[in-house]
Amino acid sequence: MRLETIDGNNAAAYASYYFTEIATIYPITPSSPMAEQVDEWAAKGKKNIFGQPVRVVEMQSEAGAAGAMHGALTSGALTTTYTASQGLLLMIPNIYKMVGELLPGVLHVSARALATHALSIFGDHQDVMACRQTGAILLCSSNVQEVMDLGVISHLTALKASLPVIHFFDGFRTSHEYKRVSVLESDDINKLIDYEHIDRFKSRGLNSEHPVIRGTAQNPDIYFQGREVQNKYFDAVPDVVFEYMNKFATVTGRQYKPYEYYGVQDADRVIVAMGSVCDTIEETVDYLISKGEKVGAVKVHLYRPFAKNIFLAEIPSSVQKIAVLDRTKEPGATGEPLYLDVVKAFSNSDRTPTVVGGRYGLGSKDTRPSQIISVFENLANDNPKDNFTIGIVDDVTNLSLPESTVLIDSPSISCKFWGLGSDGTVGANKQAIQIIGDNTDYHVQAYFSYDSKKSGGSTVSHLRFSKEPIKSPYLVYSADYIACHNKSFVNHMDVLKGIKENGIFVLNCDWKEEELDKLLPDSMKREIAEKNISFYIIDAMSIAGEIGLGNRINMIMQTIFFKLINIIPIEDAVKMLKESIEQAYGRKGKKIVEMNYMAVDRALEKLIKVNVPESWRNIDVKKREFKFGNDFVDKIQIPMARHEGDELPVSAFLGMEDGSFPSGTTKYEKRGIAVQIPQWIKENCIECGMCSFVCPHATIRLFLLDDEEKKKAPMSFKTRDVDSKGSKYYLRVQVSPLDCTGCGNCADICPPKDKALVMKPMEALLEEYSANWEYAMTVKPKEPIFPVNTIKGSQYLVPYLEFSGACPGCGETPYVRLVTQLFGNRMLIANATGCSSIWGASAPSMAYSKDSEGRGPAWANSLFEDNAEFGFGMYLAVAQKRERLYRLMETVKQENIPRDLRVLFEEWIENRDDGTATLTIAGKIKDYFANNPKVLENRLVAEIKKDEDYLAKKSVWIIGGDGWAYDIGYGGLDHILASGADVNILVLDTEIYSNTGGQASKATPASAVAKFAAGGKKTRKKDLGLMAISYSDVYVAQISMGANMNHTLKAILEAESYKGPSLIIAYAPCISHGIRTGMGTSIRQEKKAVDAGYWHLYRYDPRLKEEGKNPFVLDSRDPKESYQDFLQSEIRYTQLANVFPEASKNLYELSEKYASERLARYKKLK
Repeated sequence: MRLETIDGNNAAAYASYYFTEIATIYPITPSSPMAEQVDEWAAKGKKNIFGQPVRVVEMQSEAGAAGAMHGALTSGALTTTYTASQGLLLMIPNIYKMVGELLPGVLHVSARALATHALSIFGDHQDVMACRQTGAILLCSSNVQEVMDLGVISHLTALKASLPVIHFFDGFRTSHEYKRVSVLESDDINKLIDYEHIDRFKSRGLNSEHPVIRGTAQNPDIYFQGREVQNKYFDAVPDVVFEYMNKFATVTGRQYKPYEYYGVQDADRVIVAMGSVCDTIEETVDYLISKGEKVGAVKVHLYRPFAKNIFLAEIPSSVQKIAVLDRTKEPGATGEPLYLDVVKAFSNSDRTPTVVGGRYGLGSKDTRPSQIISVFENLANDNPKDNFTIGIVDDVTNLSLPESTVLIDSPSISCKFWGLGSDGTVGANKQAIQIIGDNTDYHVQAYFSYDSKKSGGSTVSHLRFSKEPIKSPYLVYSADYIACHNKSFVNHMDVLKGIKENGIFVLNCDWKEEELDKLLPDSMKREIAEKNISFYIIDAMSIAGEIGLGNRINMIMQTIFFKLINIIPIEDAVKMLKESIEQAYGRKGKKIVEMNYMAVDRALEKLIKVNVPESWRNIDVKKREFKFGNDFVDKIQIPMARHEGDELPVSAFLGMEDGSFPSGTTKYEKRGIAVQIPQWIKENCIECGMCSFVCPHATIRLFLLDDEEKKKAPMSFKTRDVDSKGSKYYLRVQVSPLDCTGCGNCADICPPKDKALVMKPMEALLEEYSANWEYAMTVKPKEPIFPVNTIKGSQYLVPYLEFSGACPGCGETPYVRLVTQLFGNRMLIANATGCSSIWGASAPSMAYSKDSEGRGPAWANSLFEDNAEFGFGMYLAVAQKRERLYRLMETVKQENIPRDLRVLFEEWIENRDDGTATLTIAGKIKDYFANNPKVLENRLVAEIKKDEDYLAKKSVWIIGGDGWAYDIGYGGLDHILASGADVNILVLDTEIYSNTGGQASKATPASAVAKFAAGGKKTRKKDLGLMAISYSDVYVAQISMGANMNHTLKAILEAESYKGPSLIIAYAPCISHGIRTGMGTSIRQEKKAVDAGYWHLYRYDPRLKEEGKNPFVLDSRDPKESYQDFLQSEIRYTQLANVFPEASKNLYELSEKYASERLARYKKLK
């Protein structure tokens, strides 16, 4: 058997491929890579055991995937799916059906947390535990090797047992962990297959040649019996699993059992668990045994059905105390599921050990050996604590065990890499681990932790190398090598935490060696000196920029790693690196390959070893205080930003039990990740406002100063007179240097030939512009001096979306920011799960903000699939409250109330559907209440006072991406469009599932390469707008900001003013598109899309019918640029020709044909 370095998802995909005829799929993190890999293999013609490529079918939702899976199995085709979390929950109804109809499908699940008080994409067992009652077989894998092996056993078991199997493993910790594994070859798999079971299954497939009726309706007389007659199938499962585990051992030499004991045979204390924590427990058991303790562990593979006799037989008779660890939480239960199963197993036996239960690892909370030691220490007590938790400090309900101070030092070489999302650090480390794992005798492990930002967030890569098998599925806490790939981190995070004596530290920066003493934090300098750290610097950004790689410093830093870690001779490592470059980037073109070759060579030339001054050893380090005078920021946000959130106690979240977070906290981050920022040249400025209009992060803004403010401004705060008749104001265009991401779109679209905005190195402007921004924040907003329905006028309005976690150059955020500028002080937002929910509201940094009066968008996220219905519910609640206000006013104005108040009520009644007017009237009514408290003695007036926050008409916005609107949420969206409700729907159309990694959606055009469409999408893009127009009473617009900013603004204003449902579809370039000129030109790319006829602009306004006009207006002109040239400007299209050159030409032509047909349809509506 060959050895290969892969992650858990890849292992599951590999195991499943041979047994699968049909894969029905839908993207969800962290399981999507399994389906992506299967799709890629199928596109390249890889064969299953039936000699066919797998038929991969993407459905509109997980419910659809499960329904199609059920149908395919019913008709005799071996079918597989891959899912997690809420996706698995959507499959539960069909899992019941597959169990009831004895169908042997397999669901590979990268187990993940469920959305409760908050969304978490990270791992635990909450989703799987919601399926334990379905009757499906549940098999658990603890590491990557087991995922491959038990993945095969899952398919074999399903076939013989005639039952579906849910094969699960920990999301991220196992699904995304890279390890070297022994790969089963197809010949080995064939030795394990009993083809008679396949034949038996296929003979039961629905067929008109021998018809049966399946899925009948049954009455009380026989339904119960039908459930019980299947018992023998469930009873047989443990023997079937055992049989295939033994058979597997004869072929591979790797023996598994449903329950596996590890430890001394005379143990007195044992931990029972399943999942990745089992390896941590075994590592801890080894350590404690070496110290003379009698301990052990039981790893659970077969969770359902729970075979209590087999389980009991694994536990030594000497065991007196048992702790059961569950990676889930069931509020209100007497214990978590695995614990209850263990208690039940012992309840009918003659053995009576003390059994306690505990929770761990929810949402991928790291579980390390010191916490496992605390569990064993708890068992050593006379009365061990039950219902405990580990890994957190619970100072509210006091359930947590104190963490042991014992540290287990792993014999492996351990490394940590701090990177910035999209700089290539994670990809580079995946390559490195594969090169070492596949070319040396080292065992390897790699795991990657992320924050919730998009491509501009921080990433930490944790790598281990060892001559012995690695049993450490937890983060690296003690490192031999640490690399920091972004210099801004050194002032915000303790990047050297855990570095060993004589370790290696590499810093990517543009600082000269002689500048380090001034620029590095004192604490870092002292630690470098005290621990005798070998310290290196390299200016990787400059090298990458000179070569043409932009911010992609991965290959440079990877080369340095190989040189310094010295696991492979550097000459061999360089050769292997260049081979991996060809493999990784070959499909993107020869030029990209050659640039990466240059990166390898230049890195070796430019590395500098720092001579550490002896004076650093004696620096008096003063503890740095990060305080803003805001309790939430100081106590929660700052620790989280410094990667210290794991240390926050439960009490830190008192008062936030329902998951509510304060608005406007991104302004405290000051990440400082930009390399270049825009410098304003006031003499060249034409005051158009476009820079602010397109800014993805609201970091560049227009400020109006009066005379007094201008006098108080810093000397560097230069202004120009505002070009407006009668104006007494002065304009300053100012960027926030520490919030800017440096995308450059503002400078790119700046209209004058002599640009008013020029990108300059941030370091050169940082001090001056930071002071300027601080002053700008004291400038008071002014009453509009230009119409707000103009580009310029809109940009003097306060943005209520700022400094989000979106990628630099994001195509989505400018639209949402603009909407908040227009309506933010009265907005309610329902946001579908997706990119826009992540960049908008990832704890602790909330990008939606408030104004000086405390008003701003109220934002909430429910799920992915139900956002339209969720937003509709918001609308109904508001409408009901406002209807009551209307009726109260109609009644009370007939009573003896003051005339001034009656006039205000009448004014409100007349204008109650006008958002701007009611905001003004609401203020007057509130002032009247405050100044005339006696009127509140009237009961009806007092009732109006209670709901005064609803006097201003709320602007309800339902926001999400194309994956939601075109696919999983379309049914709900369609229903809301048909409802007549006064809601506004904004679809941010990136033409892919951006948040889950770039999978195809129904919005993806023909010929685009995306995940789940590795061979290029064959079908046309769904025309969501045209479908909505068919209702005839829905306002519909299709917009593209970069193509026509005035059109974008006009459509948004028209949509919000329409008294009924409105739908705006906004073209939003994404980093996954691979725009050849970079995301700094994403706004210009929007223009190119319209000029080439790739995207069309239109508005459909039902109000025009009442004026006798055509409600449909086609706002874009006939294409004036080449459609094919536009396709060639994005890698998502060009890579098709690199990988499938023969098919590409036809698909490109098909894509253009579909676009032309779409335009022709629009013209017929004119």
